[in-house]
Amino acid sequence: MKKVLIIAIAFLAFSCKKQEAEPAEKQAEPETAVSEGMQEEVQTPEQLGETLFKGKGTCASCHKVDTKLIGPSLQDIAKIYKEKNGSIVSFLKEKSDPIVDPSQYALMKPNIVLTKTMTDEELNALEAYVYSTLK
Repeated sequence: MKKVLIIAIAFLAFSCKKQEAEPAEKQAEPETAVSEGMQEEVQTPEQLGETLFKGKGTCASCHKVDTKLIGPSLQDIAKIYKEKNGSIVSFLKEKSDPIVDPSQYALMKPNIVLTKTMTDEELNALEAYVYSTLK
């Protein structure tokens, strides 16, 4: 299990460096998942968001889908942002104030530094994933 985790982390690290070197218009293409011997599969925004949430975004270390961990659950975040017509993307770009548990914002500040480096496609995918958790 540890070997798989190490390989996954190494893969993400090399993938991130490759994306930075590509021109902006190249980054706008949909994310794909390719396995040896299989055809290329385009990820939906929700799938890309889940991948980012669990990997590059490091969001899963503080948030769970239906349970408060360090931060609020994704379902609570989605519900409150939907009710208040807020923009999760705007918050992740640090262009709007937190509306879900503002007292925890200081703990999330290091992750905001990370999310501010993400593309609009990645941020929109994270938002789509969060909203997909509503039941």
